[in-house]
Amino acid sequence: MKNNLLLLFLLSSVLLTAQVTVDFEEFNLMEGQFLNQAANDTFSTGNVALFNDYNENYDSWSGWAISATTDTETPGFMNQYSSSSGAGFDGSSTYGVTFAFSPVPIELTGEAVGEPVTGMYVNNGTYAYLSMRDGDTVAKKFGGEDGNDPDFFLLTIKGELNGEITDSVEFYLADYRFEDNSQDYIITEWSYIDLLPLGNVDRILLSLSSSDVGQFGMNTPAYVCVDNIITAGTPTSVVDQRVDYGFKVFPNPSTNFIQLDWAADANAQAAIFQMDGRMIGQYELQNGTNTISVRNLPMGSYILRVEGEEGWDVRRFIKQ
Repeated sequence: MKNNLLLLFLLSSVLLTAQVTVDFEEFNLMEGQFLNQAANDTFSTGNVALFNDYNENYDSWSGWAISATTDTETPGFMNQYSSSSGAGFDGSSTYGVTFAFSPVPIELTGEAVGEPVTGMYVNNGTYAYLSMRDGDTVAKKFGGEDGNDPDFFLLTIKGELNGEITDSVEFYLADYRFEDNSQDYIITEWSYIDLLPLGNVDRILLSLSSSDVGQFGMNTPAYVCVDNIITAGTPTSVVDQRVDYGFKVFPNPSTNFIQLDWAADANAQAAIFQMDGRMIGQYELQNGTNTISVRNLPMGSYILRVEGEEGWDVRRFIKQ
């Protein structure tokens, strides 16, 4: 009885923690398009505001652009808006791109101000990726000619509240510092960064650093792509009620993966929560059998929440 009451309490905490996922899709860009001149110098979407400083005379910019470009092959400055995977997170069409030669903010707005940012997905841009892989007229090939140079490309994200830094999180977009060169890597797929360690914030700051530095600063192209920023707030696309979608999670207990059959025609969003209410992953469900990897989760109990057009539903599962 006590365990059931605890579960109900934790479920209530999770379900009452409303969140907004900023996915940039509302800009309705066609494939190959990008936006790099914001009205009032700001792109506002969901619970975030992204500043843009564009100089039409010199076709130069800093801050943020919105992109639906797909070119993963063309090297150089003329391909500065594409992600290295040719799309947004989970194959979506639209994502954010920032030129972060100096720290670039993501300003929180509305209900997200003063609350934690759960996390976001990042990826290298094609320009930076090909530059690191092959070298170019300015930047070196990572690893050098023999592959032994200890190169890196580092994204640092700092939280800020009322002008004070709360904490920071680091994520290597490329890392060639391993003794075993077979472990060297450059990120080419969307990767999730947990931002809860930053605590309550009113904005986050993104900055890039590299091992390849010249007379005028970093030689590696200072670009990174961002998608699905998960902020606090009240979703407007899902009815705020629980409905019985009738799905089952199997196998339960599980070891490497869980599956669920989604019968609705429309796609849905799923999220896995720890029992303390922290979200640790988001997934898109399609009609039919969906498989979600839990291989890397520690053993224990978890909550799977599904949000469809009519509302939400939850199931508990155990990872062995």
